[in-house]
Amino acid sequence: MQASLLEFKQAVPQIEVVTVERSRTRLAAALRNGVLDVLIVTGNLPLLDNKAMSLWSERVLVALPHDHNLAARDIVYWTDLRGETVLLSHDDAGNELEDLLISKLASREDRPRIERHDVSRGMIKGLISTNTGISLVLESDTIINDADLVYRELRDDAGPSHFAFSAYWRADNENPARAAFLKLLSERYPSPPLGH
Repeated sequence: MQASLLEFKQAVPQIEVVTVERSRTRLAAALRNGVLDVLIVTGNLPLLDNKAMSLWSERVLVALPHDHNLAARDIVYWTDLRGETVLLSHDDAGNELEDLLISKLASREDRPRIERHDVSRGMIKGLISTNTGISLVLESDTIINDADLVYRELRDDAGPSHFAFSAYWRADNENPARAAFLKLLSERYPSPPLGH
């Protein structure tokens, strides 16, 4: 996403790009009210009179203290999380990661202990580095590398787990900046032809 925003800003420097990070509910309301032109979120966001475009997907990783026993592995399986304490934020990503964790480890006995914190994902990383627990993150969360943390891909028998990102916008939004940004996204992340 950072590369797309930078490319757009360079292509159209006269347009002011403002980014917003809020709960999915607040983002959807802002889109519906015309406050925001485009939402880029994970998962499905069923909104009336809106259009959507599939973009990219990111692998789900586990963030570990560097001295954690799972840090020595190249790949960590969901079942390896048994007996761990998983720290998650109350934000939308934390909710989706918890849902994924529960779907991968259906039996309550197999699930790790989940601790919810009303803090940013950055603060969760700080808690991990103090050996308070581990966490689930998306690949893009590793861009800002913390020397105290190790990231490992999470897998099951089907392979790595991914979260898909999509862009959403109002069908009646005629903002030319929105159209230009969506054109850039469609060139950068072309959708496969139907039936593939």
